[in-house]
Amino acid sequence: MKNSASPPHQPADAARGAATPFLSTNAEPCEHSLTRYRVRCQPEPMTDIRSICVYCGSGAGTDPAYREAATELGREMARAGIRLVYGGGSIGLMGIVARSVLDNGGEVTGIIPQFLKEREEMLEDAGELIVTEDMHERKRLMFEKADAFVALPGGIGTLEETVEMMTWAQLGQHRKPVLLANIKGFWEPFRQLLEHMRRDGFIRNGLDVTYHVANTAAEIVPHLQNVADGKRDLCQEDGVSLSQL
Repeated sequence: MKNSASPPHQPADAARGAATPFLSTNAEPCEHSLTRYRVRCQPEPMTDIRSICVYCGSGAGTDPAYREAATELGREMARAGIRLVYGGGSIGLMGIVARSVLDNGGEVTGIIPQFLKEREEMLEDAGELIVTEDMHERKRLMFEKADAFVALPGGIGTLEETVEMMTWAQLGQHRKPVLLANIKGFWEPFRQLLEHMRRDGFIRNGLDVTYHVANTAAEIVPHLQNVADGKRDLCQEDGVSLSQL
């Protein structure tokens, strides 16, 4: 078991940081058009997706669709040879996605702070298990070890981790894709909140919020692989501009 890792010199892993398309909160003319608005397209090259950090609940939620999505995502990641990086627990959606990866022959890195080992029932079966001193180290290592980030349904911890990655991207600290797994519309209230912030002038031009959306678990891995291959850009409707809402 590995207990810690040396800190990076900067938050962004520049040597291998995957680039996400520039998703603008403002619509402006370009050669491509969507049904409701026109946006600019600036696809950028990025490295292959070798690992995905999945943020999700330590509870399973009330809708079976959330558990099914976690299971399917884990299976598809394993089939694609993509390592799971996650919070290290064995309960809730966290445990479901991790066990699904393992059950299908995939690799898992669990990262959990010492004080949560019992509360989140640390998954001892994870191939790589890292116990950190605190939440800050946990989140830093999850960032460093991932090429992309996926948010399944979850609570305020899931929301906080996802928003932090979006904020770091907004401030130019990384260009790894952040994807909302919008299972049964789970993330729609959050997307509406972002639009509310844009309308009221708190998300401004030049400080754009960037993210991708997949409405089913089956779409997630292909979507991120297409981002890596340069086949996804702002002009595809599932890679959302806030102006679309």
